[in-house]
Amino acid sequence: MVPGARLIVLGKQGAGKGTQCMRLSHRYVVPHISTGDMLRAAVKSRTPLGLQARRYLDAGDLIPDEVVLAMVAARLDQDDTRTRGFVLDGFPRTVAQADGFDELLKPAVIDLVLNLVVPTGLVLERLVSRRVCEDCGAIYSTSAPPKLNWSCDVCGGEVVQREDDTEEAIKNRLDLYDSSTAPLVTRYAALGKLVEVWGVGSPDEVTNSLTAVIDAYQHGGEFFPPTPTQARPPAGRRELRELPLGAGEQS
Repeated sequence: MVPGARLIVLGKQGAGKGTQCMRLSHRYVVPHISTGDMLRAAVKSRTPLGLQARRYLDAGDLIPDEVVLAMVAARLDQDDTRTRGFVLDGFPRTVAQADGFDELLKPAVIDLVLNLVVPTGLVLERLVSRRVCEDCGAIYSTSAPPKLNWSCDVCGGEVVQREDDTEEAIKNRLDLYDSSTAPLVTRYAALGKLVEVWGVGSPDEVTNSLTAVIDAYQHGGEFFPPTPTQARPPAGRRELRELPLGAGEQS
């Protein structure tokens, strides 16, 4: 992925976006921008934005578009995103956010949108069992805990269940995804930017599927599944633009 690439990873919460975005960020040396992480950091620090956002996060509701757009605009103004590009995790979540984001990016545009597809039942199971390090954000689960006393293997921080990972809040988020976020799939497919990737399998298998799409896109042409775990996107969503990543400038 060349410098300046702009990538979005969509998918329901629990589809593995966070882990896969971190892996893509490391592989291609581009910033990983997670609006969820940014909001939770603001809540923990009790900033004005954090206090405003907490009541939405605790209920599993979406943060108002104007609040999220202002936060993203400030992050995109930093030098690393200007020179390296970025991989966006958890944003945009609504068509209104996508429209506002297009305005923020001008004259540049998003290069590629990857949609991780995972069955809803598996998403719910993953989120209920998820545990997260309060300090560094490393992800664990009740079936794959840290090695010692729920202390993070990476930084030693406390590993906890997020307040918004209750079953009630999760079901609310999934309902919101269906009504507010799923239309983004249609939007980006119509723009010829979307490829759907099967998100069930080991983390390495899913990463391989994602990087195969990105590498195929970078070289132009059509993507075909390299492994049995890769879902072939529906008709009308498989064509990749014959442009290298980072070349999507508007005239």
